[in-house]
Amino acid sequence: MAIKRKAARTNQEYSAHPFKLSIEQLANDLETNLEAGLSSAQVQSLQSKYGQNKLDGEGAVRWYSVLLRQISNAMILVLVLAMALSYGVSDYIEGGVITAVILLNVFIGFYQEFRAEQKMDSLRSLSSPSAAVLRNGGVEDTVPSAEVVPGDIVMLRTGDTVPADLRLFDVMNLECDEKILTGEALPVAKDVEIDFGEANELETGVGDRINMAYSSASVTKGRGRGIVTFTGMSTEIGKIAESMQGKKRKANRSLSRKEGNNLQPVKGLGLRIWDGAGKFLGLTSGTPLQRKLSKLAYVLLLCALILAIIVFGVNTFNVTKEVAIYAISTGIAIIPESLIAVLTITMVVGMTQMRKRKVVVRQLSALEALGGITNICSDKTGTLTQGQMIARKAWIPNVGIYGVKDAAEVANPNSGSVTLQRAPTSKIESEQELEQKRAEQDRKRSVAAVKFDISPGQPESRNAEDLNEKVEDEIHEHNPELGRNLEAFLQSAALCNLSTVRYSDEKNAWQTTGDPTEIALQVFAQRFDQGKKALGEKGWKQVAEYPFDSSVKQMSVIYRNSELNENFIFTKGAVERVLDLCINVGLGEEAVPMTDEQKNSILDQMSMLADQGLRVLAVARRTLKGGVDEERSLPRDVVEKDLTLLGLAGLYDPPRLETKDAVKECSTAGVRVHMLTGDHPGTAFAIAKEVGIVPRNVGALPHDVASSLVQTASHFDGKTDAEIDEMPELPLVIARCAPETKTRMIGALHRRKAFCAMTGDGVNDAPSLKAADVGIAMGMGGSDVAKGASDIVLTDDNFASIVNAIEEGRRMFDNIQKFILHLLTSNVGEVVLLIAGLGFQDQSGFSVFPLSPLQILWINMLTSSFPAFGLGREKPSPDIMRRPPHDNKKGVFTSQILVDMGVYGLLMGICTLLTFVIIVYGPGGGNLGENCNREYSEGCNTVFRARAAVFAELTWLILISAWEFKSIRRSMFNLDPNTAAQHKFPFFYDIYENRFLFFAVVLGAISVFPAVYIPGLNTAVFKHMGIGWEWALSFGAIFIFVLGIEAWKFTKRRTGWFDDGVRYEKSEEHKLSLRQGFFSFAKTLSRSSSDNGNTSRSSVSKVPMKDEGMV
Repeated sequence: MAIKRKAARTNQEYSAHPFKLSIEQLANDLETNLEAGLSSAQVQSLQSKYGQNKLDGEGAVRWYSVLLRQISNAMILVLVLAMALSYGVSDYIEGGVITAVILLNVFIGFYQEFRAEQKMDSLRSLSSPSAAVLRNGGVEDTVPSAEVVPGDIVMLRTGDTVPADLRLFDVMNLECDEKILTGEALPVAKDVEIDFGEANELETGVGDRINMAYSSASVTKGRGRGIVTFTGMSTEIGKIAESMQGKKRKANRSLSRKEGNNLQPVKGLGLRIWDGAGKFLGLTSGTPLQRKLSKLAYVLLLCALILAIIVFGVNTFNVTKEVAIYAISTGIAIIPESLIAVLTITMVVGMTQMRKRKVVVRQLSALEALGGITNICSDKTGTLTQGQMIARKAWIPNVGIYGVKDAAEVANPNSGSVTLQRAPTSKIESEQELEQKRAEQDRKRSVAAVKFDISPGQPESRNAEDLNEKVEDEIHEHNPELGRNLEAFLQSAALCNLSTVRYSDEKNAWQTTGDPTEIALQVFAQRFDQGKKALGEKGWKQVAEYPFDSSVKQMSVIYRNSELNENFIFTKGAVERVLDLCINVGLGEEAVPMTDEQKNSILDQMSMLADQGLRVLAVARRTLKGGVDEERSLPRDVVEKDLTLLGLAGLYDPPRLETKDAVKECSTAGVRVHMLTGDHPGTAFAIAKEVGIVPRNVGALPHDVASSLVQTASHFDGKTDAEIDEMPELPLVIARCAPETKTRMIGALHRRKAFCAMTGDGVNDAPSLKAADVGIAMGMGGSDVAKGASDIVLTDDNFASIVNAIEEGRRMFDNIQKFILHLLTSNVGEVVLLIAGLGFQDQSGFSVFPLSPLQILWINMLTSSFPAFGLGREKPSPDIMRRPPHDNKKGVFTSQILVDMGVYGLLMGICTLLTFVIIVYGPGGGNLGENCNREYSEGCNTVFRARAAVFAELTWLILISAWEFKSIRRSMFNLDPNTAAQHKFPFFYDIYENRFLFFAVVLGAISVFPAVYIPGLNTAVFKHMGIGWEWALSFGAIFIFVLGIEAWKFTKRRTGWFDDGVRYEKSEEHKLSLRQGFFSFAKTLSRSSSDNGNTSRSSVSKVPMKDEGMV
């Protein structure tokens, strides 16, 4: 009977369920190749046929939810009240305009937020679970799970999430956690050898089909390969999703008495109403900042009601139409109608900018938190370093040290040459040899420097590196032969290895797959024709595998050699762990027992390699007596014992060129960097010194501080929390780090009130990523489990991208402060003007407003909104990474912002109030007319002219304040000190740099004139009229306003008021501290800067920095 599954576009069907079919028949049905995979043309055709590998509704943006958020906005609710009141007093023009404004605001807000939500979903999909597939002739490619199609060959590894339903055909100790499907807590061991051809599909449950792997299950152990059989809603998880209805409710929300007592229905209903109201009002959903602004909106709504009561009270609660209109004006004036929309769009634009800088934001709350990070706990391999390892050295007992020189391509086993030198017997001897080599190099350089005559035919020495090579030639044996000891070492390194290295004739290049550490060992083995593929042709066949486990820090495999008819156990891993499993060192007659003295000697060799910045692994083996039951592997503790040590491998992973600059910038920004790595302490310390995490001169620090800088995980984890809290400084480097160590480090930082980020890539890193304030997963080398637990994902696994994210987070935080200050300052100015205007009473005793409701709406909706959007697009300030992190508890509403809001708003209100008073009580003689709040008459001429002048003045003051708020502390005429040094008139350059803001201000200023002069629009809608000499007052107030702002900024700078961003250069200059990154003259390449992704920051210092230890 044919098996059919409903897919997005076409049914996915087979003659029988794939678990019953042979792998050859299934591959033939799907027209795929087990070794080469599908071609690009096939993939495109199958995607068109079956659609994306997604569940229905997955990631979809619900338009009605976005619309509901727009309508439930407190700002809109105020306008609705104002609209109702306008219609209630029969002011249909004003009511109609407010109605149009509401509809326009909701439509624009809905359109922008809906588009923004779609963009956010597309960005999140970049960090969604991915799949490693074989396509286009066997090239391994990593693609989003949504792009997987039936027939794809998927490779599974520990930590992966299965992207679709797979029929497995190659497994090695593969176990999958399928409790999401079966409810079974224990992982299911997979077996591809069992024949289900005669099995009954109905009687063989999902959990019993052990030759299948199911979508959304996670790989807990081993590895495997399989053919995709079902995708999307055709998968087993898709069937469950199709049958599910409703959502899981929070606790205590049930309406059943069975879930509690007799009052449970009442309690549950009340909590449901509370949840619904909170979500509707935006008080319980969204990011912390969005919730805080929603609360602010309702506080302002309350203030609007209080102001309305004040208006009614001044008029002895004789609520006539005129009084009601004045109350409408004050209510509208205090509400920044566009604030939420500006915030949403600004944050989504920030997410897009993050994407350009190799950072994908999974949680919007992380965008707010990034700027407040005080500590970064980073892994070393692939993050601080390039992640492209090369086997630089290999120590073989009783033979010496093999080295690789001049290898330009890490994946090319033919690149460079192999040398052999005698191994030093102790660290002292090694240091003496190194000193002699340096002295000889210096002598050679000196000779080369004064030797002008070069004999004919003698090549000229290119540089000092040539001299280095000549010195080394004297002590090395080049291209040594393959001896017995080296052959055994290489066999173990190549077979206890999951990577592949092969030459592609199509691309004319060497291609690799797998972990960089294993690739380096595989390449080294292939230099002697001892690669895994070559050994397989010689009769080596894998029998069992014990994958790397962070708890034991080693990996083992069992191989059978058909020629020797023997089984061998090969093991590699951390030196300390492997040595504990060994009983002998070396092979044959040269073999010696593993005594304590011998172990110490080997540890010395390891330390000498580690001190050179090499990651050191031990390689061992033993012959397994007796056969191996392939149906039931031997326990790990039985296999990994009584081994013979074959040697040590020293792998070099060079630091990324931009890492040192990134660490230095972190230090300048008040962010401390910690390296948490699984490497040996010597290796970790060498790399940490190279990139500037720890000082080169540790002796300059107090002894208790110096001793705490570099620690092993065993030493750190051995301390109690109290002992850790008593340490003068937390470690900057923790070596041999376990996942539990990372979690303890996070806890220690939190107890010191630090706000920390943690990087992780493995399954076991998920707890620490969750515990950190900002969890950072690796996009290239990270597991799906780690990505799912993270807040942001680095698409390039680069430490410098974390610094980019922090800078972008600070830029967004600053810009949010700027446009909030801009919007609320105008509201404060309007309220000051209107409250003072209550004293302007006409001949009937009613208050005459200096600004009409529609003037206020025009200013708040059109004049303020676009400059606010422009401020949200501001570039980072010059000192953004030269000040400490902001306090996430205070948020954007710092004391400086609140005080500035009051000062600038009061100044704005006073300026506009004086203009109104001068016009009305000067040439106007104090004539306030009658009924001027509702319509124009000859008696209202003075009031209407005064309103026009105030309207123009307030518009211009709000617009010019947008330029002033480009910096909250620096003068508008000297916003960027770098610009001031390059341009004669930096003001014009600075304000024109942000084109959006520039044209928003210019066009907003010009829009005043048609609003004042268009007949009908001016008198009937805005309640003002054309003016003449009054323009001088409006224009002159700009200079007074700017002078007032500049004076306040100067006062803040001079007195240091609200200077929460004290420069670290000032606070720590000439003082010993733990500043990082300032340790050498080395020039390194810079990372990409954030100025819209178009510029770069040079990291080469013009002034050399002193080597001050930790400066």
